[in-house]
Amino acid sequence: MSDVLSLSAEPRSNHGKGPARALRRAGKVPAIIYGPGGEPEMCALVFNELRKVAGRRSFFNQIVSLDFGDGRKVRVLPREAQYHPVTSDPLHVDFYRASADATVVVEVPVVFLNEANSPGLKVGGTLNIVRRAIEVHAPADAIPDHIEVDLTGREIGDTVHISEVTLPQGVKPTITDRDFTVCSIVPPTVAPEA
Repeated sequence: MSDVLSLSAEPRSNHGKGPARALRRAGKVPAIIYGPGGEPEMCALVFNELRKVAGRRSFFNQIVSLDFGDGRKVRVLPREAQYHPVTSDPLHVDFYRASADATVVVEVPVVFLNEANSPGLKVGGTLNIVRRAIEVHAPADAIPDHIEVDLTGREIGDTVHISEVTLPQGVKPTITDRDFTVCSIVPPTVAPEA
């Protein structure tokens, strides 16, 4: 489970291109908070704090505590961000309110373990990754960092379905109508000799 990340925030009242550009010149990034528990709320984040974390792969499946400095803290989940096309600096972030008992939908990256213990990979098979991330329903306080798929004993032709993957407690895939494939081990492709 990811730790709660803390970012400094301040309320803002002006919206539109002009005020957003003025905020960016002042070293801030415009953001909005929406979701259950209140009306949409505009705020501004400190650019340097946000830039350090917004590029991480785990940023969008981690609870963030926005500290408004007056004792008020809002628990949110990053949902979308806009980045500068050249510098990749964050330009705007959308946050979704996430109370401690809420269930959220997030994409969790898949990590493949024990490739050296797979007989199929040892003899030249190739790991065919079908899903690098799996969308799941997870408790807001227990979002997993990653989902592990163990390849121990897997032979060429073996397929790993979601039903064979051990998910953390309280975590369920959003796709429930089929037993979808996460990865498979396929035979090596060899070009015919001339």
